[in-house]
Amino acid sequence: MRNGFLAELQRLGPGADYAPLPLPRAQAYCRQLARTHYENFSVATLLLPRRLTQHFHNVYAYCRWADDLGDETGGGEEALRLLAWWRDELLRCYDGQPRHPVLVALQQTIRRFEIPAEPFLNLLTAFEQDQRVKRYETYDQLLGYCVNSANPVGRIVLYLCECFDVMRAQLADLVCTGLQLANFWQDVARDFDSGRVYLPAEDRRRFGYADDDLDARRFTPAFAELMRFEVERTRQLLVDGLALVPLVPRGVQMDIELFARGGLAILHKIELTGYDVWQTRPVLTKREKASLMVSVIARSLM
Repeated sequence: MRNGFLAELQRLGPGADYAPLPLPRAQAYCRQLARTHYENFSVATLLLPRRLTQHFHNVYAYCRWADDLGDETGGGEEALRLLAWWRDELLRCYDGQPRHPVLVALQQTIRRFEIPAEPFLNLLTAFEQDQRVKRYETYDQLLGYCVNSANPVGRIVLYLCECFDVMRAQLADLVCTGLQLANFWQDVARDFDSGRVYLPAEDRRRFGYADDDLDARRFTPAFAELMRFEVERTRQLLVDGLALVPLVPRGVQMDIELFARGGLAILHKIELTGYDVWQTRPVLTKREKASLMVSVIARSLM
């Protein structure tokens, strides 16, 4: 992944000499990126109304590039420099003519659905925070990170569905924060390998999981109880967020429910491992994903 993105960055990054693509080719670029980089996203968009699919691809491509600028370029000051460049490129969607193909396509989406810059900028703030903050002392601090790293996606989706308001945004925040946290608990070992710890220090102390145990990646009864606690309160966020489903247009209800129930399924898989996410990364099999989709479709027909 890293070498492929770095080659793409050399071709389309700051200082590259290229002419802006016409809109149809820019849209094709975003479609290709979405279809080849995120299987769950591709599955979910099968249920989308066709009129929204390209716009979702455009948003995903923006997020994908931002994520890769933060994670695939060596981190630190270089990542911050590139994220600042990406911010400037985004702002051209609002006050100028974008050049990068992702932003050429995204500008049409922004204009069509009148999406403000704030959620796109907040995502960049989270990616910048990733370069500076590697561990979190409190759960509230972790939730503050999710405000920028996860919740903007749900708010953008509400704009795409043309149903954004404060109440729906609050419910979307529950789903998005729940999904982000479920991903953190799924990826405890992967994140630790990259130098990041999202399990709050206050929670580790509460359950008696010492820093020495963390550094040694030890699975202990204290760790199991810690993970049980995190899984339970994350599950509650997702369950509460399901109240959003009947409040969005019917054509996107299944997608919203699929994402939320996908997060719940990951939490269940963590439970099935006995909470030992050091040894096993819980993932959904293709059969489990298909079963989840069928159950969501069946509920929509009741």
